[in-house]
Amino acid sequence: QPGYEERIAAIHKNIYQYFYDSSAKLFRETNPARPNDRPHSYLWPICALIQAANEMEQLQPGKKYMQPVIQAIDQYRSTKPPRPGYDSYVVSEGGGDRFYDDNQWIGLAYMDAYRRNGDQKMLQLSEEIYRFQMSGFETVTGGGLYWKENDPTTKNTCSNGPGILLALRLYQATKKQAYLDTAILLYDWTKEKLLSPEDVYFDAVKIPERTLDKRCFTYNTGTMLQSGVLLYAVTKNEKYLKDAQDLAKGSLAYFFKEGRFPRNYWFNAVLLRGYEELYKVDGNKTYINAFFTDTDKIFQSELD
Repeated sequence: QPGYEERIAAIHKNIYQYFYDSSAKLFRETNPARPNDRPHSYLWPICALIQAANEMEQLQPGKKYMQPVIQAIDQYRSTKPPRPGYDSYVVSEGGGDRFYDDNQWIGLAYMDAYRRNGDQKMLQLSEEIYRFQMSGFETVTGGGLYWKENDPTTKNTCSNGPGILLALRLYQATKKQAYLDTAILLYDWTKEKLLSPEDVYFDAVKIPERTLDKRCFTYNTGTMLQSGVLLYAVTKNEKYLKDAQDLAKGSLAYFFKEGRFPRNYWFNAVLLRGYEELYKVDGNKTYINAFFTDTDKIFQSELD
C-alpha cells in the first residue's frame, strides 16, 4: 500500500525519540509524563511494541528492530515460583503482578521470530512462557486459564485466546502432541463459555458467581479467529474454518462503524492478524480492506 513504509518509519523514529530511555534501555509509558507515572513503562505497552518490531523485521529482513525491545523485556523477567515469567513492571524497580496475557503476547512475538530465523533462544523463552501460562490452568468452570497469577476470580478471553495461539505455534514448531491437545482444550472451553450470539467474544467469566463480563473487545475476537484458522491448518477440520469465517463476519458487523474500528489501535492490530490469517486461506480481502479504510482515517485526522 503506497505510503505505509514511510508511516512505519516515522512512528518508529518517534517512539525512540520520545519514549526510549537509552541509559536504562527501557521505555517510558507517556510523553509528557503524567503526575503519577512511574519512571518506566509497564509491560503491557511493550507487548504491543515487540509485536510491531517483529512485523518490521518481516518487512526488512536483516534488520534488528526487536533487539532493543527484547533488552527491555528481559528486565521484567522474574524467577519467582511456581514458574519463571514476566512481571507487569521492571523487576529492579519493584516488579509487579504477573498477567498470563502479557506473557503470552511476548511468547507469540518470539515464536514469529523463531519461525523467521530459527533462533533457539526465542523457542526456549516461548516454551518457558507456555509453562508459566499453564500454571494458571484450573478446572473450575470446566477449564480455562485465569487472567492474572494468584487471582482466581476471572477467566478471560484475553488469556485463553493467545494461550491457544501460543500452544499452536509451539505445536507447529515441535510437533509435540501436548501442545495441540492444550490448544483444542482451551479453544473448546473458550468457545463454549464466551462466544456471544453476535459472533464476537465476551471478555470474561467471573468466579465463583460464573457471571459473564459481556464487554466485547476487538483483540478477543481476533485471537479466537486466528486460532480457528490455525486449528483448521493443523487438523484440516472444516468446523474451525467455519468458526473463523463466522467471527470475521460478526466482528466486522459489530466493530466497524462509519469506516472506523474502535479507538484502540493495538487491540485492533490483533484482530487484523486474525483477518490476515484467514485471508491466506480463503482469499477474501473484505476484512483487510476495512483496515486500510480505518488506518487512512487515523492518519488523516489523528496525528498531533
